[in-house]
Amino acid sequence: MRSARSNKQIIPPVSWVELPWGEYYRVALERQLEPWWPKMFGFHLLKVGNLSAEIDSRSCLISHQVNIGLQGENMNVITDPHYLPFATKSVDACLLAHMLTYCIDPHWLLREVDRVMIDDGWLIISGFNPVSVLGVRKIVAPICRWQPCRAQMFSMFRQLDWLRLLNYEVVHHANFHVLPWQSGGRFYNSIELMFGCLSVIIARKRTIPLTLNPMRARLLKPKFSNALGAVKNFHRRY
Repeated sequence: MRSARSNKQIIPPVSWVELPWGEYYRVALERQLEPWWPKMFGFHLLKVGNLSAEIDSRSCLISHQVNIGLQGENMNVITDPHYLPFATKSVDACLLAHMLTYCIDPHWLLREVDRVMIDDGWLIISGFNPVSVLGVRKIVAPICRWQPCRAQMFSMFRQLDWLRLLNYEVVHHANFHVLPWQSGGRFYNSIELMFGCLSVIIARKRTIPLTLNPMRARLLKPKFSNALGAVKNFHRRY
């Protein structure tokens, strides 16, 4: 797995308002997550980071929702997200709204979240799409000086690969919000699937490998032939 650790200093935003068109991003992400919140069950939902804390999740059936981060008035637990103060397999769902984007070591953060996640738990990840207006730095030069472009942008395929290595089943992924300066009321169909400025991934932690090893499967396969032979010999004797 190619390292995603950044050697540059990355300062995460305290609120969506700090980002150019940040309120549009927040509303667009909430629309994407709205049909998924009622499908999540459990006892504890972690909303990691300031941007996650501002996402409306009132329709989620998980009543105990905890905002965690390094600072902020809306935080219930002040802590470093790389060192979550929770027991292993104690969290039912976790929201990482643009956390990988503004994280120095995304792999470390994902492994720590995976540690506290229960089996079949829900993981939600959002970020900026590099194949979008925000990612085309040479063509749209003025945008490149703004904070979204100074942050890390990971392709959808790269993030899906990280989750597969951690044995997560991706149940939904999409790019959306093609033009960042619009409220997102228009629908772009196939164009939005490729060039949307924002991306979202919804995955579930699985307990068995998603792709079985053929050699391992043959070793675990019961040998009925030996058992049938023993039965035949038993009838011959008696």
